[in-house]
Amino acid sequence: MASWSPDTPCSCDCFVSVPPASAIPAVIFAKNSDRPREEVQEVVFVPAGTHVPGSRLQCTYIEVEQVSKTHAVILSRPSWLWGAEMGANEHGVCIGNEAVWTKEPVGTGEALLGMDLLRLALERGSSAQEALHMITGLLERYGQGGSCREDPMPFCYHNTFLLADRTEAWVLETAGRLWAAQRIQEGARNISNQLSIGTDISAEHPELRPHARAQGWWGGQGAFDFAQTFSLTQQPVRMEAAKARFRAGQELLQQRQGGITAEAMMGILRSKESGICMDSGGFRTTASMVSVLPQDPTQPCVHFLTATPDPSRSVFKPFIFGVGVAQVPQVLSPTFGAQDPVRSLPRFQTQVDRRHALYRGHQVALGLMESEQDRGQQLWQKQRDLEQEGLEAVRGLLAREWAPPPPGAGRPLPGLCGEGEPGICLSPAPPGLAWGAAGCSGHRTPGVEGQSNPFTASALF
Repeated sequence: MASWSPDTPCSCDCFVSVPPASAIPAVIFAKNSDRPREEVQEVVFVPAGTHVPGSRLQCTYIEVEQVSKTHAVILSRPSWLWGAEMGANEHGVCIGNEAVWTKEPVGTGEALLGMDLLRLALERGSSAQEALHMITGLLERYGQGGSCREDPMPFCYHNTFLLADRTEAWVLETAGRLWAAQRIQEGARNISNQLSIGTDISAEHPELRPHARAQGWWGGQGAFDFAQTFSLTQQPVRMEAAKARFRAGQELLQQRQGGITAEAMMGILRSKESGICMDSGGFRTTASMVSVLPQDPTQPCVHFLTATPDPSRSVFKPFIFGVGVAQVPQVLSPTFGAQDPVRSLPRFQTQVDRRHALYRGHQVALGLMESEQDRGQQLWQKQRDLEQEGLEAVRGLLAREWAPPPPGAGRPLPGLCGEGEPGICLSPAPPGLAWGAAGCSGHRTPGVEGQSNPFTASALF
């Protein structure tokens, strides 16, 4: 049985807005990833690939059968594992996951993590519904399990998922190998570490109701309420806190109904009063993501990621899939091969420094904000100004006021070059480059004399 107590961390928040809740004809996805406060998340670009029939794929703990073709993906992931907390693929599919505990027991045996299921679904699904089928099929075949944090003490849970594409969204909630799913074709929806699907079930595991009846959780007559049937009878304190965040998230979405934008979602993710932007009990929001998925298939999907903790003091940096996209090394953590604590048995007996260059620069920025009020405020304002320039450029793009240049032209987005977050410079770059690979060493980190920016975020394309 998995160990968990009232102090067990169980927070993450996912949001989606489907027109007419969105201010524009686009589905808007967002997630805060709340994890152990010292854990580092890296942003990884994986190109599309073809694979040898019958080959095997190593995930965090187990191998699975590889498929013949995989989609290009952008992932925000804890740097010690294979899967991801959130991400998107080249077809405009976005997924975020959450920890959940139900009446179904959680074992400590190693299987697929929920984060592994998320990445596998992005690599294999070309729509939200297809990605959902990928998760449920893999869940049935391989199960879910294994420790979800880098610690000798196992921390295990089951998962809920929010999946979105250009036209709709799905909520998928699991209890062991069992599951229920709800289709969202309009309006706004959120999930927060608890079962939330009631009687409005769009799809389910064929054994879901028979199992509930066999366990004595449901009498077999009347409406079947998944959340009521499978939720724990006695909720611990942390689960009650998740309920409060869920209600706060609902209210924040409701207040913005019909006017939800990427910027509005960023504001929700930065909400500290609600607990959605988290920092307590050794856990905090370690990375955040917002995606704009236009219903018009001729328009590009835009994904904003922080790659740093605390969205209230981070810049959301834009990414668009395209020709020439390249991985930026400054947001990749160091690797440790066979000596990595996740690979050495028994696992997690030692600790390693996984901080990437951007993370280190962000730590410097936070230190400055906390130690020197005036200079810290100036830096914070530069961050906001820089982010606004990126948002304005995206708005212009989606309004067709600005068009990306043809491959090789290298035309920049006007006015997007500037200094804001240590380690970041938004500068002109060839189309297709995501957080560009071209250097920008001439720019200096604000408030850190003599330190050049190691990280370049391209002009979106």
